[in-house]
Amino acid sequence: MSIATLASADAPTDAFGTPLIDATGLVPGVRVLVKDETRYASGSHKEPAARAVVARAAADGRTEVVVATCGNYGRAMAMACRSAGLTCTVVLPAGWSDGGEFMRAAGARVHLVDGSYEDAVDESRRLAQAPGAVDGNVDGPYVDAVFAGHGVVVAALDAALDEPPTQLWTPVGNGTTVIAIHRVLRERGWPTVLQGVCSAGNNPVVTSWPGPYRMLPPDGVTTTDHNQPLVNWHALQGPEAMAAIADTGGAVHGVEDDQLRHARSVLAGYGAYPTAAGAVALAGLLAGAAAPDGLPAGTHVVLLSGR
Repeated sequence: MSIATLASADAPTDAFGTPLIDATGLVPGVRVLVKDETRYASGSHKEPAARAVVARAAADGRTEVVVATCGNYGRAMAMACRSAGLTCTVVLPAGWSDGGEFMRAAGARVHLVDGSYEDAVDESRRLAQAPGAVDGNVDGPYVDAVFAGHGVVVAALDAALDEPPTQLWTPVGNGTTVIAIHRVLRERGWPTVLQGVCSAGNNPVVTSWPGPYRMLPPDGVTTTDHNQPLVNWHALQGPEAMAAIADTGGAVHGVEDDQLRHARSVLAGYGAYPTAAGAVALAGLLAGAAAPDGLPAGTHVVLLSGR
């Protein structure tokens, strides 16, 4: 399979940080473009949001940013804090991601907690009460900076494309990315449909869709090596994310681990190498293409989230 890119996958990344890979032909009759957000230095699509939070923290005279993470946000925050000369404290569930190795190498302080991501959030909020520290979580005091950071992907697409994409496939965890993208879509008047994808049965946005939003029981989710960053029993911004997707006429889709692994293997043929969880949006698109109604004609953009 040949590799064709709008901004070559082997070339330096564009002004917005990541290349757009042309995977047209992957689904017959549909143009598929892959926005490889794993190409940021941290390997995470959350890097622009982390940078925005750190800039606000520095401007406010804070010396430390504290976050909870499943892996992606912690890596991004560690890199952003190091660049700005701020201390980064990351709280990570024990046994998740790489155990915090990347974050430590980037200079972050890593606290491991027994339990779930939600337990890590609780501990991070406690640690953020220290003098000079601030809560940098996605629903913390700098939430508007988080949204602004995640919204830059729409500006990147605007710069690269002649017209808005028909559909945009994006991961759903806490719901932050979806909300941010929806806000910018509405600001620009784009008719793009948002399709959210996450681990089947392991995120309340997926299990609640089309609503109303209901948290899962804390012991009602299953974490594996492949779905780990996608698992939440409570999505911090779930209700607003569901409303954003519904407003565009989109839907929320759940995918299984074997679909995640398959999507990752497909992406390797296009020069993209996310984790299985990082390939979740493509797994959703492929499932949609295999459904009886298939996909509508037009341009479909898929966001990769982590490597």
